[in-house]
Amino acid sequence: MSIADDLMQGLGLADPVIRLGVTGLSRAGKTVFITSLVSNLLDRGRMAALRAGADGSIKAAWLQPQPDDTVPRFDFERHLAAMTGPDPHWPEGTRHVSQLRLSLRVQPRGVIAGWRGQQVLHLDIVDYPGEWLLDLRLMDKDFDEWSQEVLDRMKGRPGADRFLAALAGTDASRFDETAAQALAEAYTSHLHQTREAGWSDCTPGRFLMPGELEGSPALTFTPLPHDLRDGALGREFARRFGAYKSRVVKPFFRDHFARIDRQVVLMDVLGAIHAGPPAVEDMRRAMADILTAFRPGRAGWLAQLLGGRKVERILFAATKADHLNHVQHPRLTAITAAMLREARDRADFSGARTDAMSIASLRTTTEEIIRQDGEDLPAVRGTLMDGRQAAFYPGELPANPAELLVPAQQGATRWLDGDYAIMDFAPAPNTLRPGDGPPHIRLDRAAEFLIGDRL
Repeated sequence: MSIADDLMQGLGLADPVIRLGVTGLSRAGKTVFITSLVSNLLDRGRMAALRAGADGSIKAAWLQPQPDDTVPRFDFERHLAAMTGPDPHWPEGTRHVSQLRLSLRVQPRGVIAGWRGQQVLHLDIVDYPGEWLLDLRLMDKDFDEWSQEVLDRMKGRPGADRFLAALAGTDASRFDETAAQALAEAYTSHLHQTREAGWSDCTPGRFLMPGELEGSPALTFTPLPHDLRDGALGREFARRFGAYKSRVVKPFFRDHFARIDRQVVLMDVLGAIHAGPPAVEDMRRAMADILTAFRPGRAGWLAQLLGGRKVERILFAATKADHLNHVQHPRLTAITAAMLREARDRADFSGARTDAMSIASLRTTTEEIIRQDGEDLPAVRGTLMDGRQAAFYPGELPANPAELLVPAQQGATRWLDGDYAIMDFAPAPNTLRPGDGPPHIRLDRAAEFLIGDRL
């Protein structure tokens, strides 16, 4: 949406717009969430908890050309065909910013319904990688602070030994571009391996998704230990770190993040639990940093960039709820809320509403009871990625989230009282009835929280 469009809307001369940001860390399911949400808003047969959809207030919904001419369009049609076609499979994940506009014709409810005609509300959905959002933390740090923080938490993470070995053989007294590229390649490999292992905090985010910046000096630096920072290498890496903040991170927040009205942050909480206590604690810290990004009262450059504008509603959604029987969904939601509790209590959101829930954007399983060792277990059944059918019981999540969060915060390396498994399910073959979007779990409740007040 352009500055002129913002002005027109502010003067009441244009149709109202909700700008919904969708982000999440790796494997959280951003593409599937957007595709299923849009499909279920177009065909609202499964959206009972979206009040305006259930009572008929939404009269029509259709896709329109996106308002930002320089932002790629979210490829809704291709992603929907992947999920619901004759050979269903998961669509490609988010690798850059994209956008889609869905327009809704709505009949106002209540006492004004009789004299006020239908209105059009535009929902602009902005998809962006969560790794980029985590880069916000870099803006308040200098190169020395960032380097020490990264190196302190690196021990034991995948690929760290190779990178640290490369550092040990580095001559920091002079700068050599070939040596710098080798260090950056080892550090980037470490970030990729760390993300694949279920960790959340993998910054700088553009190292993982470089796009047109691949190979540029802005992405050719690494953290350095204290004894390597005073030479020519340290000075050049510090300069490039500053360039990354000013020329990569700041424009992203200015051009995209600063105009968000509502926000969804998707979290693969089950994946973090399966990866172990360190991954859970890493996700908790990462979510705290993301919450900090949405604080309207945050001092410094971000407050100036936002110009007093604030995100009105923030939903933290634990995805893949269909990997659990419904009896465990309240526990997954409670764990998600507890992971965010400290940051929510500490932050002043100045009226912004936050919520946590467990969802499945595309339901891939059915529920059943399996008998094991003389005990009935609430399980799910689905199609594995290799095509086999399997019934699956992942283990029982604790009723008290502290049983997971406390050992994670205390530095435990493994769970003492539980082994939480996960499965990778493929999309189930599904023939959609006319008027129905793809099957889901609580996507309608998520939509009601995010946009229901404006319908």
